[in-house]
Amino acid sequence: MAETIEALKCDRQLDVSGLICPLPVLKTKATLSHMAVGEVLKVTVTHPDSRREFPVLCRLPEFELLESREEDGHFLYWIKKVSGRTV
Repeated sequence: MAETIEALKCDRQLDVSGLICPLPVLKTKATLSHMAVGEVLKVTVTHPDSRREFPVLCRLPEFELLESREEDGHFLYWIKKVSGRTV
């Protein structure tokens, strides 16, 4: 996580605010599956379980969690697709 949040760029954004887990994770995986290797997805979530679920998702070899933070009741995640393997 060498990059600062200000330096992080994203290729796509996904807002799953209002959804409860596991839906934010499932929609994130579906979106990432349509992205190219090296692209970054910024996800906005409101469900607090995401603090536990998104790090678990990013333990898969296909994804890397670049950054996460909480801001005004929203949880923000920057996830990089690092493998072309179908999830």
